[in-house]
Amino acid sequence: MYLSSRQNEILELAKTGSRVLVDELAVRFAVTPQTIRKDLNDLCDAKVLTRVHGGAVFPSGNENVKYEARRSIAALEKQAIGAAAAAMIPHNSSLFINIGTTTEAVGEALLDHKELMVITNNINVANRLRVFPSIEVVIAGGVVRGADGGIVGEAAVDFIRQFKVDYAVIGVSAIDEDGALLDFDYREVKVAQAIIANARHVILVSDSTKFERTAPVRIGHISQVQTFITDHCSNANVRALCDEQDVRLIETSAM
Repeated sequence: MYLSSRQNEILELAKTGSRVLVDELAVRFAVTPQTIRKDLNDLCDAKVLTRVHGGAVFPSGNENVKYEARRSIAALEKQAIGAAAAAMIPHNSSLFINIGTTTEAVGEALLDHKELMVITNNINVANRLRVFPSIEVVIAGGVVRGADGGIVGEAAVDFIRQFKVDYAVIGVSAIDEDGALLDFDYREVKVAQAIIANARHVILVSDSTKFERTAPVRIGHISQVQTFITDHCSNANVRALCDEQDVRLIETSAM
């Protein structure tokens, strides 16, 4: 979905304040309430906001947001996170990249790297990197989810277990305040767990909206990663856990 500049600003307001109201937005943008209602309806149809009486809210429950819509959420933050993660990965190295819009941003930032082996269950990453001769792309086999191009299932898990790589770049759907890393699909979780177990250095990439969400399936714990890259770690408990567990925390908003 393409978002107008006004819709992007409405989305940012909802993320920071959790709730936006039609009348207040109409005054703020000097447009009619009908125009704002159309903006909110478009954002809600894309499932980046949820309609409530008089306005809309940013979804913070366990409802997953459509993959294409997730690309619009915190897009600039994901770009910065992707660049920071790519800067950690040297030439002549091997890495896993799992499914997710933030991990896709990492893949995009790796295009200038040389002599990489990228093993992925993310069709979008594979398709983007395959045309670069200095990057060898190895893609997992298994069931392809139509919603996002993720390859999941036991065949993908068995495939991942054949490798031991230098780095893993993983994304998650939510981060609980106790440090639990969460997702919606147990089949994807099994792939992510295999990726974590077969990498020497695990890089978790996640924008700060993931602190506001929850998901039902546990991938693991933040103590299992070596580096956590986010735009801003707004959860004090997670920040303390990173310090206690010797997880390097990189906040791109402070760079």
